[in-house]
Amino acid sequence: MKLCIVAVDLRSPAWASQACEDYAKRFPRDWKVELRTVREEPRRGQPREKLMAAEAERIRRAVPKNSILIALDERGRDLTTMQFAAELRRWQEEGEFPAFIIGGTDGIDAALKKDCRMLIRLSSMTLPHALARVVLFEQLYRAWSILNNHPYHRA
Repeated sequence: MKLCIVAVDLRSPAWASQACEDYAKRFPRDWKVELRTVREEPRRGQPREKLMAAEAERIRRAVPKNSILIALDERGRDLTTMQFAAELRRWQEEGEFPAFIIGGTDGIDAALKKDCRMLIRLSSMTLPHALARVVLFEQLYRAWSILNNHPYHRA
């Protein structure tokens, strides 16, 4: 299974980068999780839509070919961990490679969202960008543990 996280880079603090790296190292060789970051558009008084469109173009270029797009969005589906694991199993069985998108300060461009297979909400609360990355890495690892009967997830 190949998974990719494409995030607009907002200078993650060291603790967040370390946590993401720690989770990435835990996956077995047959589950590769890659983080790709793209530059945030400078905010020099440009309209919000123009900023998001420029970031969307960078995100599209960073997404691996033949990936299905999954955006993290506050209005997305509210999945339980078990439902998330089931989605990953389905994508794996169908030979699909999800690319999870984390937008920038202003969110994700509407046109890019329309191209996404699914919108997922990590929380009903607003999360800082760095924490959203950590939560996504952790949930991917937890889903892997569920699918592989690993003791990390004890439910």
